[in-house]
Amino acid sequence: MPEPLTVAVAQPRCLAYDVLANAHGHAEAVRSARARVVAFPEMSLTGYEFDAAPVDADDPRLGPIVAACADTGSLALVGAPVPGRSGRPHIGVLAVDGGGARVAYRKMWLGGAEPEHFAPGDAPAVVEVAGWRLGLAVCRDTGVPRHAADTAALGIDGYVAGVLDSAADWGVQDERARRVAAAHRVWVAIASFAGSTGGGYPDAAGRSRIWAQDGRVLAEAGPEPGAMARATLT
Repeated sequence: MPEPLTVAVAQPRCLAYDVLANAHGHAEAVRSARARVVAFPEMSLTGYEFDAAPVDADDPRLGPIVAACADTGSLALVGAPVPGRSGRPHIGVLAVDGGGARVAYRKMWLGGAEPEHFAPGDAPAVVEVAGWRLGLAVCRDTGVPRHAADTAALGIDGYVAGVLDSAADWGVQDERARRVAAAHRVWVAIASFAGSTGGGYPDAAGRSRIWAQDGRVLAEAGPEPGAMARATLT
């Protein structure tokens, strides 16, 4: 069995389009998390701005996050628009560690106006950390049972998602997480955007959480930007 894994879900303050400023905020969260894995919300690096430029994995503005991960031994799962193979960008997850960054996942199930601006990803994805296999998801993915099932079929111990919901809909996260945990007997961690961002979200939900395999809430952040929750998976 792998050693216990400490996971944090962070909801940093976000300045629309300002990748460098947001990278510094993410780095601060990584340093304060005291966690092996630190997950961030959907498009946390740019804000939920449909016209934000895609962020390349080798973008030098990611440097503060890379440095923070090098100092702490952490893996950061960062939400950002990323370049697409077909010329259209994806809503993605960048996996950042002390050695650099890579695109680890591209959101498969787009919602709302997203298909007008982004291409869907074509496959589920897993990251391996210290013997743990963590399936990745972004927002609407979590509400599609097929996504969790296809990801679980890859063999996972946990399901980690970055999301954006309005404050009025914050309970949706809990409902989806409990369903995934019950169906696949996995830990679930959801990093939820807090504060104000684009796309019609002046009041995002926050309340990032981590759930045990039996659906119990192990840790919960408040609704405010800057809050964080952490738990140790065993």
